Amino acid sequence: MSMTVKSPLNRRHFLMGAAACIGAPAMAQDLNSASTIEMEQDISSKVRRNVSAFRSLDWQPYFSNLNNGAVLVDIDSRALHFWTEGGEYFLFPSSVPMSEELTRRGRTSVVRKVEGPEWRPTPSMLERNPDWPSYVGPGPDNPLGTHALYLSWTYYRIHGTHDTRKIGRRSSNGCIGLYNQHIAQLYGMTKVGTQVLLI
Repeated sequence: MSMTVKSPLNRRHFLMGAAACIGAPAMAQDLNSASTIEMEQDISSKVRRNVSAFRSLDWQPYFSNLNNGAVLVDIDSRALHFWTEGGEYFLFPSSVPMSEELTRRGRTSVVRKVEGPEWRPTPSMLERNPDWPSYVGPGPDNPLGTHALYLSWTYYRIHGTHDTRKIGRRSSNGCIGLYNQHIAQLYGMTKVGTQVLLI
């Protein structure tokens, strides 16, 4: 198959074509504002940080055994790690306390499990937010979501949330929040006595 050229390629056509190709990136940059380019860089750098933050960990540096399973909450990376007694591993994104003053670190354990928890704000929460209700029953308005694991520390829980915007953020008054489907999964695997470490 042959190709027919209607007009011969001369020096003038070549220079006009080359100029158009050389100018194309500059024209594209003019069409795409600097803010668009910066936004794309910001998104990719956030994704890189997110990926590196959600690294899987080994249980051995944190626990001497896996009796009753083990929960490790990494406040800085906003992730909850769980190992079953048999060593099966799960990783969940979480919400964490809004500030260091509200953050508690150290060893505790699951002392109670509740499906469809009730919520009562702590006295300090009501001090900070006097317009909050003193009680919210189970349901879609409940800040504890569908399930809650009560810890040996008073007022501290690992629980679900109906407000999925909170996951991955510093957004709680001290508790650790998970997506409702994740807390339901964790709830099914943990037992009273499961060891918990917040770092």
